[in-house]
Amino acid sequence: MSVRFNPKGMWEPNGRAFSQGVVQGDGRILHITGQVAWDANSHIVGVGDVGAQFEKCIENTRRVLAEVGGELDDIVSLTVYFTNRESLPVIQNVRASHFRTATAPASILILVPGLVLPEFLIEIVPIAVILQKRFRDPDVNNIAV
Repeated sequence: MSVRFNPKGMWEPNGRAFSQGVVQGDGRILHITGQVAWDANSHIVGVGDVGAQFEKCIENTRRVLAEVGGELDDIVSLTVYFTNRESLPVIQNVRASHFRTATAPASILILVPGLVLPEFLIEIVPIAVILQKRFRDPDVNNIAV
């Protein structure tokens, strides 16, 4: 299992769901493509609502993780791109509702002027380490094209 830590003498997470450092444990590394608020039919979920869009990003991430035996607690690093500084409290609340303090990933929030489509308000890029005993190869014969 990966080890998360927050050294003494540094700025504290203060209830926010992130860790200052994560030491990768034994397991398989999964790099997940940037997740946006698209549903299975490439329709945008939550137009104008950063909270709903972040929830959809998390749901999409869970689906990718589940394909190989992973779960949200396996995420060791999370990059979040967002388009509106005023959205930060909502983003932090959604993140805190899905990541426990003890297993929170290292995290970075990046304010950007826009994403690939103007309706997207947030995009997340997770990296996970799935324990070898839980890891299973993805079903490459069942890939949507």
